[in-house]
Formats: sequence, structure tokens, C-alpha cells
Amino acid sequence: MRSSLNLILVLGLACSLVAAQNSVTAKSAEKPAPGATVNLPSEATVDAFMQQTFGYETQISWKIASIKPAPVPGLAQVDVVLASPQGQQLSRFYVTPDGDHAVVGDIIPFGAKPFDAAKKTLEKGITGPSRGPKNAPVTIVEFGDLQCPACKAAQPAIEGLIASEPDVRFVFQNFPLEMHNWAAKGAAYADCVGQASNDAFWKFVAKTYETQADITAENADEKLTALADGAGVKGADIATCASTPVTKAHVDASLALGKSVNVTGTPTLFINGRSIGNVSQVPAASLKGLVDFAAKQGK
Repeated sequence: MRSSLNLILVLGLACSLVAAQNSVTAKSAEKPAPGATVNLPSEATVDAFMQQTFGYETQISWKIASIKPAPVPGLAQVDVVLASPQGQQLSRFYVTPDGDHAVVGDIIPFGAKPFDAAKKTLEKGITGPSRGPKNAPVTIVEFGDLQCPACKAAQPAIEGLIASEPDVRFVFQNFPLEMHNWAAKGAAYADCVGQASNDAFWKFVAKTYETQADITAENADEKLTALADGAGVKGADIATCASTPVTKAHVDASLALGKSVNVTGTPTLFINGRSIGNVSQVPAASLKGLVDFAAKQGK
């Protein structure tokens, strides 16, 4: 089943953003870059395309999440949520101006310093709890979702990387996915724990991942409050903080920051602006090599 999904729509991240924050109509109304002309395909055309592509797979269904101008002038970007017994995934493809071809793959930055734009955006916007020296030559930013199984799976690799690179700054940014029914609440609790105690934050995150399978939308408040207590802060106070508009604004700002650097799923790491997905599948030596290379580039 998964091989057929990947045949035409290549997925780069394990947990994907599966629902647009706005309606398709609102997304379609977004204006392209100055001077660019974009012919957006209709919902009917996209639906017909999906039917021809996946209609033979009776267990697969789909929902159009957005149709909008792509970051590259002239192309239309189409985001479609694919659902199967294995779960949901966001699949993205691009439609050429003539409307006759779809392009599958990632649009990545290009140039002599392709990662500088994201690096500068993150330097200005990161607000999450951090470890390591603030003036470190390399900053690693993780956009994570406490309910995401792939984030949990990636933690040993991330912790191993941090342990091997003590001179690196590591920052965690909340990026709860709409597909997860208690992720937003988890992010709110994490935000409040981080404000109360930086040390408690890392304990809270580790324990939340450890007990992830036991947390549901129905018991999330109870479980997360207890986890906050166990991390060394007052759970009742954290629960109160998590329900406030100020905390929601913090989480929304973190989501907006991630989207501004094209985060579409979790976990996503940025090593001095270079985006890394599928973290748990990247060899430890390669992750360390990326950090060491970034440190040399900064000198």
C-alpha cells in the first residue's frame, strides 16, 4: 500500500501536516509573487486526477487541502490529504502552467548560500526552550509534535547528536499537527512548562514521548498535568496556563515560524538553516557531519 502511495507522490516526512489552516477557497485566492502568472487548477480537475491515479485502490481516499501558487513563479501547488488504513499523509505536487503536467518532489533553496534565508528567519523568530551556548557557531532548531510517533522515534538520534556536540545550541519549537487530537494541548502544556523552568521542559518532553501511547484526547489534561508535576513544576498551575489565550498565541507563533521556513511535517530539524527530515533514518555519522560542516562554514 505504501509503495503505491509513494509511486507518484514522494513523501519526505514521517508525520505530515494533513489539514490546511484555511479553506481551499482562501488558499486559492493567495496572490503569486509580483510579476508571476499562475493558472490554478480547479478542485474538480484535481479530484479527477486523483481518481484516475488512485481510483484502483479502494482503501485510499483523499481530500484536497489547498490549491495555491507555489513558491516558484508559474507553478501551482496542490496539497492533498491521502487516507488509508495505515493513516493519513499530506502529499504535495506542482502543476505546470499549461495544466498538462504534474511535478513531484521538493522545491529547495538554491544559490551560493542556499540556507542563509532560513537561518536568518529562524535566528529572528525562535523563542522555544534551548540548550547549549547562545553564541554557538551552530544552532539546531527542531519543530516537533509531542503526539507524533516519528518525533518520538527520532529522539534517540537527536539526543545522541546533542550529546556529541556540546558546543551546539539546540532549540525546540512547538509544531502541533492538526491531524493529532491532543497535540495542540500538548504544545500548550510544553510552552507553559518551558516558561516555568527550562530544565523541567526537557524532562517533560522526554516523559511525554515515553508515555505517548497512553495519552488520549480524553485523558490528556490529567496525564499532562501529572507529567508536569513529575518534571518538577506545579501541574495545576501549568494546566491553568495552558488554557490561556496568551499560551495559544505562543503556540500559534511557533507554528507560523515553522510555516515561514516551509515546515510541513514533524520532526523537522534545521542545522544553521539547512532542513533535515526523516531524522530517525539519517545515520548518526551523517547528522554529526552536517553539524561539523555547518560549524566550519560559520568560521
